[in-house]
Amino acid sequence: MTSPAQQRANKNYRARLVERGVRRFEVMAPESDRELLRTLARRLAEGGPEAERTRTAVRELVVGGPSRPGGILAALRRSPLVGADLDLSRPRIEGRRVDL
Repeated sequence: MTSPAQQRANKNYRARLVERGVRRFEVMAPESDRELLRTLARRLAEGGPEAERTRTAVRELVVGGPSRPGGILAALRRSPLVGADLDLSRPRIEGRRVDL
């Protein structure tokens, strides 16, 4: 258990973080990535042009390029089933009776 003073200090610290637009959250990762993730989080939290460059580079690496609106629609239009005359209707069948 923490003391009431420590609880109050934590509450005040987290309130100041929220005022700066920073949130605390937990990340699950291998122990070997601990310092990498802490450094990345620190750089992103600092803000400024370096943080934006880092954010853009990580987003492009993870997502595979800059996100564009309409990406899902474009993927559906590339589907090999476009133009196929599929009948996807199903007959309406009442469920089975269950005796409780």
